Amino acid sequence: MMKITIDRNSGFCFGVVNAIQSAEHELARTGELCCLGELVHNSPEMERLRRLGLKTVAHDDLPRLAHRTLLLRAHGEPPATYRLAEQRHIKIVDATCPVVLRLQRLISRCYRALQGASVQLVIYGKKGHAEVNGLVGQTNGTAFVVEKKEDLDTLDFEKDIILFSQTTKPPDGFREMVDEIARRVSPRATFRYHDTICRHVANRLPNIRAFAARHDRIYFVAGKQSSNGRILFEECKKANPDAIFITEAAEITAPLTPGIRTVGICGATSTPKWLMEEVAKRIREINGITCE
Repeated sequence: MMKITIDRNSGFCFGVVNAIQSAEHELARTGELCCLGELVHNSPEMERLRRLGLKTVAHDDLPRLAHRTLLLRAHGEPPATYRLAEQRHIKIVDATCPVVLRLQRLISRCYRALQGASVQLVIYGKKGHAEVNGLVGQTNGTAFVVEKKEDLDTLDFEKDIILFSQTTKPPDGFREMVDEIARRVSPRATFRYHDTICRHVANRLPNIRAFAARHDRIYFVAGKQSSNGRILFEECKKANPDAIFITEAAEITAPLTPGIRTVGICGATSTPKWLMEEVAKRIREINGITCE
């Protein structure tokens, strides 16, 4: 008998849950709401929210949103967004993740305290990512963003360095950055770092490896634009080569091959539980499973 299991550690993180609940509350009250960027990188969930009245807007749209209500998603925003919203009389529903908010405040305090000093503020993160843009904004655009070791060549290792991390980056990558900067920094300069990775997200890496290894087949469910999803799927694939990336249940079109006895379903921090449950239902239907 085939057994289908949904990973209990997968699904929305707290920040995403809070953002979606904030959107649902406002939509239930007024029937319309603008969101700056996709609230969550998951097409089926975004379609559900659009049916409730959510409209996705870009930064270029802000000047035309006077007197409207605007949701700021979990990734956070730079100070310039708040200033523009105030100027245009835009009501803000701030759903910035508390973990991201703490990091923003930490970087902002460091930047203000060190103005005029010869110190480089460095963020380990994905260039252009919404969270990283918000973090760089705390430094008036002066922070360096590094994705890989090669990006460190832009730093001056004769000057002091303070390193932070995007909250959703892998701990192993951050430790590599710390070690490389420590190796290259001049003895005449100081190097400090703040491990600002969200442990709720980071702990999913070992959890998902273990989950993937326990099953014959893995269906990993996530949006194609989810950077967190890509990282987690890579870990699934390492632990179980028979891991398949899908965005929705309809992508499963053929019965499983004989010999597959255990199927695991997991996903990103932007994957709703209801979508993983739909995948499980689809697997049962297409394989003629009436019970487990």
